Amino acid sequence: MVEHIVLFKLKPTATEAAKDELLRKLKGLKNKIDGIVDLSAGESFTNRHKGYTVGLVVRFADRAALERYGPHPEHVPVKQYAEQVCEDILAVDYEF
Repeated sequence: MVEHIVLFKLKPTATEAAKDELLRKLKGLKNKIDGIVDLSAGESFTNRHKGYTVGLVVRFADRAALERYGPHPEHVPVKQYAEQVCEDILAVDYEF
């Protein structure tokens, strides 16, 4: 199994609607891409986020599934939208 964790720091100019749309798009990937075992996304409710207020956790069956995810035609437009509304995006991937 592979865990893919992504943190999103929205631009200061990003609206509440832009944040909501990002979350909607992220959550919408769950049943569209083979190899995703589980997916969750949400907004931080603590003050420890250091500006990274949206988080995504995707569990993949294996590394090959993660590698297919990046260029997948359902994922690419979501990534492009995130890059438009975010000033920074961090990702960590690990096997367990």
